[in-house]
Amino acid sequence: MNTKQLKAKVLDLAIHGKLLSPETIAELKKSPDYETADVLLEKIRKEKEEKIAKGELKREKKDSYIFVGDDKRHYEKFADGTVKDIEDEIPFDVPEGWAWASLSEIANLYTGNSINENDKANKYSNLKEGLFYIATKDIDFEGKVNYNNGIRIPLSESKFKIAPAESTLLCIEGGSAGRKIGFIDQDVCFVNKLCCFHSDQLSNLYLFYYLQSRTFIDLFNSNKSGLIGGVSLNLLKSIFIPVAPAIEQDLISQTIATYLEKITSLNKDKETLELTIKKAKSKILDLAIHGKLVPQDANDEPASILLEKLRAEKEEKIAKGELKRDKNDSYIYKGSDNCYYQRFADGHEEDISEEIPCELPESWAWCRIKDICTINPKNKLDDNLEVSFIPMTLIEAGYANNHGQETRVWKKIKTGFTHFAENDLAIAKISPCFENKKSVILKNLKNGYGAGTTELYILRACSVVLPEYLFWIAKTDSFINEGVGNFSGVVGQQRLAREIVENYYIPLPPIKEQKRIVDKILAVFEKLDCIANNIE
Repeated sequence: MNTKQLKAKVLDLAIHGKLLSPETIAELKKSPDYETADVLLEKIRKEKEEKIAKGELKREKKDSYIFVGDDKRHYEKFADGTVKDIEDEIPFDVPEGWAWASLSEIANLYTGNSINENDKANKYSNLKEGLFYIATKDIDFEGKVNYNNGIRIPLSESKFKIAPAESTLLCIEGGSAGRKIGFIDQDVCFVNKLCCFHSDQLSNLYLFYYLQSRTFIDLFNSNKSGLIGGVSLNLLKSIFIPVAPAIEQDLISQTIATYLEKITSLNKDKETLELTIKKAKSKILDLAIHGKLVPQDANDEPASILLEKLRAEKEEKIAKGELKRDKNDSYIYKGSDNCYYQRFADGHEEDISEEIPCELPESWAWCRIKDICTINPKNKLDDNLEVSFIPMTLIEAGYANNHGQETRVWKKIKTGFTHFAENDLAIAKISPCFENKKSVILKNLKNGYGAGTTELYILRACSVVLPEYLFWIAKTDSFINEGVGNFSGVVGQQRLAREIVENYYIPLPPIKEQKRIVDKILAVFEKLDCIANNIE
């Protein structure tokens, strides 16, 4: 069970009256301060009626309260005297001494005030005094409230509604509706997309915890409406809450806080372990590309021989006219002086020893991606052929090798998109997808082919390198750091130039060792993933 599930379970037990032990509850009932929730609710209603009689409060047309009839069923009585059977609307049975109420019965609920951007920037910005103004963005999904957002409301601005300390601010409109819930420790003003929950008779902390429970969230979501989702203030007021005796509310809140503190500690341990696993994976890949993950086998055909054969095949194709020589063609070799050289098509050479990242095992060789891969190849297919279409959103990030796909007719996507085929390696070239390791071997393509976003580089491996080995190269920190260090373009549109990919140095092992490396990485990562899954 993950920490989110643990928190949900604690809150669920709390609002069902099952968090405290029977012995603890029995002791509470012996206290002279103990009174049932029915008595508490009756006091709240009496105080409300007194305020209405004094003109301090206006009666709402939809005022109501919940009671249990002689038949043990729940009813709701409205201000006009009508009574409605709501037994089927009650979410669950509550313990003896508890009672159900609507939120409007036990708390004041009201939304805040909006501020136009001009006033926000010129009238209320960077003031040294006044109440902090809380917007939806100032509450995170963990419930933390950011007070210091640079916006304050002067106390003289009486039109602004104030949420008093120990109130809950709940987002009730937009994509964060019902998910952003903050408990404040000081008086604040707040935006109209937030609703303030405050009670003078109920434990405000108990109310805060209830608003995070699955019961409330389910009731909230069932009342959502509109394109962006939200709940009106009137509907919110009608949502039910299980009310515990006052003395029990305080102890429940204290107990929840204790459990949540322990869960937070567990979550920190979980985050530490997740970071350790991430670092372990990074180290495994680093060992792999330095020839230190698996032992070398003297019987393996050296990578230098593989590259010589590849060049010989290429020369034969050029001689037959099947391939045109690229004027920028070159290859890397290690001389008898142990220096590394790059020989170009016109015969001249350059000493590139200082560019070589590190020494490799004797059977390995250095080459560039362009030496062993075709980059962004083109497909020549029948216009009516059904193929795969893969947008960036369907490529999984991290160390995964997964992607989704859609089906398109080739004539619809053959222009304006990047082509690929089965077993090609796709690498994102745009930030932040590149940094997030969005790279994948394309598998199970419709009819073996497809196309996708132009924000991909497609690498088609030749016979001397396994696509799976290239895949892990693309996941290494050295590859990612090299790419990030060479991003260009305006902020928000940072991309990796093709020449950076083409000229990236690849440490190439013998083909059989590549297979052993890939198998070892998969085996170790499987164990690490098993550990990670057990802490979910």
